[in-house]
Amino acid sequence: MLAVFGNPAAVRQDVLASLVVFLVALPLCVGVAVASGVPAELGLITGIVGGLVVGFLPGSALQVSGPAAGLTVLVFEAVREFGLGMLGAIVLASGMLQIGLGLLRFGRWFRAISVSVVQGMLAGIGLVLVFGQLYTMAGVKQPGSGPEKVLGTAGLAGDIAAGGNALTSFAVGLGTIAVLVGWKRMPARVRLVPAPLAAVALATAATAIGGLDVASVQVQGLVEAIQPPALGDLTSLGSTAVLGTVLGFALIASAESLFSAAAVDRMHDGPRTHYDKELVAQGIGNTVCGALGALPMTAVIVRSSANVQAGAKTKASRILHGLWLLMFTALLPVAIGIIPLAALAGVLVHAGCKLIPVKELIALWRGHRGELAILAITAVAILTTSMFEGVVLGLVLAVAKSAWETSHVHVETRALTGGRIVVTLSGNATFLRLPRILQSLEALPKDQPIELDLTDVRHLDHACRAALESWAARHNPAGTEPVRMTGYAGPDGGPTASAQVAG
Repeated sequence: MLAVFGNPAAVRQDVLASLVVFLVALPLCVGVAVASGVPAELGLITGIVGGLVVGFLPGSALQVSGPAAGLTVLVFEAVREFGLGMLGAIVLASGMLQIGLGLLRFGRWFRAISVSVVQGMLAGIGLVLVFGQLYTMAGVKQPGSGPEKVLGTAGLAGDIAAGGNALTSFAVGLGTIAVLVGWKRMPARVRLVPAPLAAVALATAATAIGGLDVASVQVQGLVEAIQPPALGDLTSLGSTAVLGTVLGFALIASAESLFSAAAVDRMHDGPRTHYDKELVAQGIGNTVCGALGALPMTAVIVRSSANVQAGAKTKASRILHGLWLLMFTALLPVAIGIIPLAALAGVLVHAGCKLIPVKELIALWRGHRGELAILAITAVAILTTSMFEGVVLGLVLAVAKSAWETSHVHVETRALTGGRIVVTLSGNATFLRLPRILQSLEALPKDQPIELDLTDVRHLDHACRAALESWAARHNPAGTEPVRMTGYAGPDGGPTASAQVAG
């Protein structure tokens, strides 16, 4: 235990940090669960597992795991399509997949994902959260698809303007957002209370004192909420649709956790994250969450940054935060049942807005518009289709853009004495640049000696090589001097371009 909790001098700081993280995590666990369309207790169970299970495991010492807004959209879609009973089976399978990826040392490869795709994923999640939770703020059932949520905002505005319960509920949500935005301007002593807890507590107090008719969180008890997956749910994992959801859960949860780890490592001077071990730890946590029928977990940057900023020294802080969540849920479940849904929706609308990288959009517009296009397309695709499809589209676009940019090739033509023409290719000659290369070559005269020099070509793919061979064989008609190719291993052998460059 001493190895986990560190020296006695650090225990006090870790205990204080754990209380701060607990106060931040409590409203977020409940809010993410409600937004995902599942009982509030399932979010708290995931937070407890993130502390009491993942907290003990190696990987990253200071980042904190629990239910995350980043998976809200995917969970909501999964519950709507397959039912709440299948959620545990999907999360369990996703956790086992994460364990396998970690053991196979795939953790480090998640760091290679394009930043624009990640920012687009977060922006897409943010947009879905904002447009979806606006309906919850007004106490109105939100539409099922992203486009319907966007198009339905005009009707929603009319319902709010008409007054009644919709206006009252929306006002509670707006008040929650106002507290979250303005909390950083409060005196330092006041800001010792985390903003999400303060905002939800004030909204709850205002609702109770004012006797407002606003919907609140439904509570059924911690033990009653635990629903392990049935045998029939586990056998349904073989269907193509379910496997796609499992893959989406595993990849997005892994990516979000490891990106969070990289961000947390920049916040402190302690031990760095071991990515493969962290991936295994997240997988074990999700396997346990799946066995309990709870929400999937990731490492959450909001809780993790709060942990570091509160002065945590060891993993004891994240373990203790899970213990405080367990004690609160078991001993004070009634306190959860009085929280207005509109207040939790306001917390998530605020969180969704923060996921949209506004400052990065401006910088990308000025210097990297191709990256901005990938970010925007990924975000819009997530909003209009699904999380998995949007991320896959973003990755495909990022790979295509990278392939296009790295396949630069320069074609230079020189006329020598005696009518000889030398064409020099340099750079990376790939199929993406074939139209330009062949256009330049086919414009050359057909009755003069031509030499095609490939010595400075760093890479020549098979498609480009075959096309150049075909052009050299047919360009000059019979009876004239054939096209010569140098710096290239032709059908008859000879030095390769790479060999000449290396020499």
